[in-house]
Amino acid sequence: MPYPGRIVADKIDFKKTLDAYSAPRGAFRVVEVPDRRYLAIDGHGDPNSSSEYADALAALYPVAYRLKFASKADGRDYVVPPLEGLWWADDMRAFTTARDKTRWHWTMMLMIPDWIGTEMVDATTDLVGHGDPSAQLHEIRIETLSEGTSVQTLHIGPFDDEGAVLERMHDEFIPANGLRMSGTHHEVYFSDVRRVAPHRMRTLLRQPVTRA
Repeated sequence: MPYPGRIVADKIDFKKTLDAYSAPRGAFRVVEVPDRRYLAIDGHGDPNSSSEYADALAALYPVAYRLKFASKADGRDYVVPPLEGLWWADDMRAFTTARDKTRWHWTMMLMIPDWIGTEMVDATTDLVGHGDPSAQLHEIRIETLSEGTSVQTLHIGPFDDEGAVLERMHDEFIPANGLRMSGTHHEVYFSDVRRVAPHRMRTLLRQPVTRA
């Protein structure tokens, strides 16, 4: 329940209101991505078998949901944004063609609205820590991501089918449009892997770029 006297506005769903979450299927789109703030945790290794990856998500989600409920109580409700990830390897062929997941580095992230301050994040993290927290809880940091001009597309299907899409993005579309890669590969997960079949998974693939 909201505090007495507080008026709760309509719930904001950033997937529907932010243009940077929009991408076509089967085509590439050049977009301008504004700076965004995230709860973030770094890690390394295969997300399918790494306890480090599972622990990272177990730390991020409780904080994100407590922040959402605190904001709702203060009169501003929103849908917790989708999970996002930055992915890279020392040799990017391990990511695009070889798909050697043991060599991957990652940063997993959940976006936080502009009106939520550092003090609220710190207080919420402390509250989560009073329960049975993930071992990585206190590795959470607030990160501002500045991507600017980016190329993105919507991939529908298993994660392991992304390689061919990324090859076309990196080797064909980006150079053909006078661009070059300038930042870290970014994914936004619109589907819940626990509930959606692999062939129906919806993932936004983004690559920051600059003019060549």
